[in-house]
Amino acid sequence: MDLSTNIGPLRLSSPFIAASGCFGYGVEYAGLLDLSSLGAIVVKGLFLKEREGHAPPRIVETPAGMINAIGLQGIGVHRFVAERLPELRAHHAVVIVNVCGSDVDEYTELARILSDCEGVAALELNISCPNIKEGGIQFGCSLLGTHQVVSAVRKVTRLPVIPKLTPNVTDVASFARAAEEAGADAVSLVNTFLAMAIDVERRVPRLSNVMGGLSGPAIRPIAVRMVYECARLVRIPVIGIGGIMTAADALEFVLAGATAVQVGTANFVDPFVWGKLDAGVRDYMQRHGVERFADLIGALRVPGKAHA
Repeated sequence: MDLSTNIGPLRLSSPFIAASGCFGYGVEYAGLLDLSSLGAIVVKGLFLKEREGHAPPRIVETPAGMINAIGLQGIGVHRFVAERLPELRAHHAVVIVNVCGSDVDEYTELARILSDCEGVAALELNISCPNIKEGGIQFGCSLLGTHQVVSAVRKVTRLPVIPKLTPNVTDVASFARAAEEAGADAVSLVNTFLAMAIDVERRVPRLSNVMGGLSGPAIRPIAVRMVYECARLVRIPVIGIGGIMTAADALEFVLAGATAVQVGTANFVDPFVWGKLDAGVRDYMQRHGVERFADLIGALRVPGKAHA
């Protein structure tokens, strides 16, 4: 069976990608699985400088999910290039770097730096994190801002550019189209939903930042719907994200139009989920007589509508 898939000019041997923020810098999992067996790893978001993030508590479990307000803590691009990237190359991992910025200039400077680094396969533009006040989601909640960031990065790099879209808008498909028009090679969605949890006994927020981003199975049906809407509107690949725990979960996104999927919160529950996802999709393909994963992309059958 052929599980390969294409994200613009980038060919992946597997459709399963480790989502940013839930897989560290990738090397933390090297003792548990073969990093080269994943389609790709999206590393923890990087700014130009190191960042401490928010004070704890910054993760809280909720029914069918979790809320986080890490605040994009990270080692900065220069330490990543010097310390983590060589390790990832040694493990033959396909590396997608999640790029963060407080303004357009920071996004473009990061893109320039990473474009010159051996072992970086693509850039995922984080314009959707709900846990910081400057940059990020300010661009992702504006059609003009989305177009501006993507266009600026497109001009300074030959690497595939993949904006990560926020679900915290009224029409996510219009943002996918804005990204496409600005030169994006693909879009990934969704990032987390803005959420809040309260300690009712103490009458205080359960996160130091008060609000954070909700992820996990609770958001999956909404994320699937958003991927479906985007895949129908744009021609570039759509990478689905949101609460994938099983192969069936992943296949929902694929049938809705996702070219690949990212898995995040599931890593906290089961760091060995990757082999189970792969085996589950292979079993599905065998049972349905499908030899190429690509034939499943967008293969949803909607009653009353014509099918290709």
